[in-house]
Amino acid sequence: MPDPLGELVAYHASLSTLQREQGGAVTLLTPGVNVLALSATFLPEDATGVDLDAVRDWHEGQGVPVLVASTQDVSGGREVARVRVGTFSGQAPDGDVTVEQVSRLHLSVWARVLTQAHGTPAWADALAHHLAARLEGDRSAVLLLAYREGTPVGALLWRRAGSGGAAHLWGTLDDAATLPLLHAAAALGGPLRVSDAGHMVALDDAQDVIYSLLE
Repeated sequence: MPDPLGELVAYHASLSTLQREQGGAVTLLTPGVNVLALSATFLPEDATGVDLDAVRDWHEGQGVPVLVASTQDVSGGREVARVRVGTFSGQAPDGDVTVEQVSRLHLSVWARVLTQAHGTPAWADALAHHLAARLEGDRSAVLLLAYREGTPVGALLWRRAGSGGAAHLWGTLDDAATLPLLHAAAALGGPLRVSDAGHMVALDDAQDVIYSLLE
């Protein structure tokens, strides 16, 4: 499996409800949560050995969209999202944004900021409830909140990854919070691997990951 897809699977697997493998593809399923990576099938670089009809049948049997993640276009797929996965190399600018590590007690606020940042605020309660159980006792995960003038404007979930860390689940309501938030995550353990959906930050060794719906 291509490196960026393997990274996304490793980061999200413990947050998912179900995991399965089929012909070199890995599926994560998490009903009731709208995070793309938590309910997608990740395809190997050479997907010719993957039975896409079987993938489609399994997703449909679970009553969920047939969403696949890949590093290249998939035949019969309609792209719905694209993220860049790479190593964060930016520096925190001077400004009035502060970033704090918060406990699981702040998950409701954290989830509200994250879902608002991605335009899906109605999912905040469901995401907070789901993550509360998955993160309980997880010493490899840290929740970060960014504040501007006392108002939460950014949320990020850092996870230990190899000799560094990863931040594939994050979002900001204020562009000024982006670099301080990622810089704080990098300080927890670098190098920091990041997913960026909006070309908002400088990333080294970046590769695209495409989310597509099979039609």
